Amino acid sequence: MGGPRGARLLDAATTVAGAVAASLLFGALGLPSPALFGGLLAGLVRALWFRRRIAVPPPALMSAQAVVGVALGALVDLDTLRAVAENWLPVLLVTVGTLALSLVGGQALRLHDGISPVTGAFAMIAGGASGIIVMARELGADERMVAVLQYLRVLLIVVLMPVVATTVYGASPGSGSAADGAGSSWPVGLLFAVACGAIGLVLGRLVRLPVAALLGPMLVAAGLDLGGLADGIAVPALVQSAAFLVIGLQVGVSFTRQSVRTIGRALPLALTVIVVLIVASAGLGAVLAATTGASALDGYLATTPGGLYAVLATATDSGADATFVLAVQVLRLFVMLLSAPLVARVLRRSGSG
Repeated sequence: MGGPRGARLLDAATTVAGAVAASLLFGALGLPSPALFGGLLAGLVRALWFRRRIAVPPPALMSAQAVVGVALGALVDLDTLRAVAENWLPVLLVTVGTLALSLVGGQALRLHDGISPVTGAFAMIAGGASGIIVMARELGADERMVAVLQYLRVLLIVVLMPVVATTVYGASPGSGSAADGAGSSWPVGLLFAVACGAIGLVLGRLVRLPVAALLGPMLVAAGLDLGGLADGIAVPALVQSAAFLVIGLQVGVSFTRQSVRTIGRALPLALTVIVVLIVASAGLGAVLAATTGASALDGYLATTPGGLYAVLATATDSGADATFVLAVQVLRLFVMLLSAPLVARVLRRSGSG
């Protein structure tokens, strides 16, 4: 196959192949969200190596957003709601407190030239990193800066959390029970993802929901779970990985040399803000433990600002109350994602005022 079209297809195929290879490598190294990191790295290399710009086809990007939305919505179940309901006021206050800390941290990033109020806020919002990245461009943030700083925070949390849980909170690795790995069959999970994605996208557009491709499927999946119609059904891991790969590629290919330099210059300030956010969130965890009767370890894990699956793995392995931890983490994730469009609107208005 020759000519310009053949060259474009070869270009795209090579970039995707590089993304898959990088994802497998990152997965072997134990990095969080290896598919998203792999796609981001491959897209970044492609963007900086060649002058001609490429982009992920809109249908592929929309499908990836829907898959992420369904996967996030499937985290909700009745046990989670019961755990929140028993201590709803302190859990809600701590969740709002985390959002406030995130917004303050995001505005601190404005000390660096070139970071808008919306970009700073989205880069520091604690919880739902994949969903926030999906939303970023549509809501007026620089998705490149958001992606790098969101996953810098997640990476720090994943590395530090087991050490802090053991040395500070006295967690005993291996003292808990193994997580239940049972789930739905692959075809059922795929059908669930397709159905929730399609229905959620249509309903989201009908009601003019912001970022309908993400929030619509997320709310439909959560509704089916709470209604007992999708109990135990989850999006297949391979489908989730493919969605994250597409999102990572979209972010990666949008980089320019100038944007890389801007992000590099912002990293020292961003790292400082992230560390402060992690420490402040641990303080909120202490407050949560004191007001609910949960253990200090439960409070810390419940309020860790990101790395949901690593948090749950640590909670399960150390014998912490995994249901309580999941309940607080999921509530925060939903609050962050559903409030993000409003936050973006308010910050855009204040920035132009």
